Amino acid sequence: MGKIKPKECQNIEFKSIWKDEFLKWICGFANAQGAVMYFGVDDNREVVGLNDSKKLLEDIPNKIVNYMGLVVDVNLYEQNGLDYIELIVNPSNVPISFKGKYYYRSGSTMQELNGAALQQFIMKKMGKSWDDIANENATFDDIDREAINYFLRKGIDANRIPEDERNASTKDVLTSLHLLDENGHLKNAALLLFGKDPLKFFTSVRFKIGRFGVDEADLLIQDVIEGNIIQMADRVVEVLKAKYLTSPVRFDGMQRKEELEVPIEALREMLYNSITHKDYTGADIQMHVYNDHVEIWNDGELPEGYDEKVLYDKHSSKPRNRNIADTMFKAGFIDTWGRGYKKIHDGFEEVGLPMPTVKSHCGGTLVTFQRGYDVVSGRKNVSSDVTSLSPVQLTERQKKICDLIDDDAFISGKKMSLVLSVDLRTIRRDIAAMQKKGVLLREGNTSAGRWVVIRK
Repeated sequence: MGKIKPKECQNIEFKSIWKDEFLKWICGFANAQGAVMYFGVDDNREVVGLNDSKKLLEDIPNKIVNYMGLVVDVNLYEQNGLDYIELIVNPSNVPISFKGKYYYRSGSTMQELNGAALQQFIMKKMGKSWDDIANENATFDDIDREAINYFLRKGIDANRIPEDERNASTKDVLTSLHLLDENGHLKNAALLLFGKDPLKFFTSVRFKIGRFGVDEADLLIQDVIEGNIIQMADRVVEVLKAKYLTSPVRFDGMQRKEELEVPIEALREMLYNSITHKDYTGADIQMHVYNDHVEIWNDGELPEGYDEKVLYDKHSSKPRNRNIADTMFKAGFIDTWGRGYKKIHDGFEEVGLPMPTVKSHCGGTLVTFQRGYDVVSGRKNVSSDVTSLSPVQLTERQKKICDLIDDDAFISGKKMSLVLSVDLRTIRRDIAAMQKKGVLLREGNTSAGRWVVIRK
């Protein structure tokens, strides 16, 4: 016996014998990247020979044609007096089934496709995405004109829509965005982007935000953002500023400044990525806000062959929802050159924060980034200008303010003044002094946020 040259890999298979069950493997290879299969060769590439090789040379291609409609190359070879067969399966540009079932070769496994995975696979093979499907039950009454106006304003400001389109009709806008099918029906993308109530048609058009303490079981507060996705990132940022992230006070000379603890444009880029590339047949987007970091998870794995290294390097854009991505581009929210993570990189690098991590997780994509301020340690997470942890002197009244906040992080200044029997202006002066000393932070805004005491 002797070995043949090719080594087994994802697209090369060795089988000692022929079995009809290998037809599903051929189906899976045709639906993926194709393959070369050898029969009469063992896993060590040793030729072990085939019985009835001449008959198999006729039977195998006939079975493949009859069951799957595929034409493959089948070649008979001989080595040291032993016959073996080479079968070349080319990737198919249409979905292939075997006995009514669809198989797909992924890595070293053969998977049977069902449900949403099958639907996505078939649409991809047909050159379509899920957001391209028309919804015949929807009408123009389901479209929010204010969302259309918002899109036009953003697109004009970004110089991606001509100024003379500012007052274009709803139908003209949706037509230009290819969000109507040939019969004038609204596509899924139109309802997601501009719908008055997308939840009327889809079950997972929500962005969930939770503030957690020690771990995922320690949920402190939560919010659910609903509505059209063209305005969703703005609404998420508003809630994050109001209740979840800090805007520490600093002074530039005499000028008071309150800047969000993470770079705002990089944050928006991450939000637009999660909204644009989500699988809307899956689960809601989830954001976990912890003391020192934030996690954003959206249903839908990274494109095949893409990982964190690829994303931060030069790469092409492979949107899951092409219609949504095109509209987000024209609104000025994303680009089509795969530069999104370069912007995230630059934003975090500029403020000295570690780069966000990206990985596939639980069937989706998980992005994790450090907060600019660890609200437990009182330490900035940036690489420079670290807050001192030396003891800070507080007045007795300021210590009492800390005790009140420990009991109720959402306590108002007015209530503090009543409890401590001092006027509101005195409380405000104390709070400003404590913020300047770095012992008190405000998560969110004046009306809806919470206090965080930094122990030094």
